[in-house]
Amino acid sequence: MLTKKSKYALKALLYLAKSDELIQISELAEKENIPQKFLENILLELRKHGLLYSKRGKEGGYKLGKDPSEITFGQIIRILDGPLAPISCVSQIAYRKCDECDDEKTCAIRKIMKMVRDETADILDGTTLQDVVKTKAKKRKILS
Repeated sequence: MLTKKSKYALKALLYLAKSDELIQISELAEKENIPQKFLENILLELRKHGLLYSKRGKEGGYKLGKDPSEITFGQIIRILDGPLAPISCVSQIAYRKCDECDDEKTCAIRKIMKMVRDETADILDGTTLQDVVKTKAKKRKILS
């Protein structure tokens, strides 16, 4: 399940992907309906990982630290929530053998959960901020 932390991060980054200008955190919080204090912590974490650029002061704010085509949903979620795998024995970055498992090679649960992890990773790692921003822009033009 997607946590509020990742959901808010995705909303904020999609908003920032639509602009090359610095956006103040108060504007971002208001426009995307995100509690400002919670958003501050999220943005600091994303800045530490190079996804955001920030500038302090009256003229300061946040903007993307990379091109929106280089930032995937998978990156964002992993930074904030950790592995995408539903169980640890199928995780690529946080693997841990299940205590109750006798044979991973024949474990039906592991096989299914690996398929879930693989499909989830394919979708999230294959979807960039730019993909979503472009899709929304196309839909607006069609509806106008």
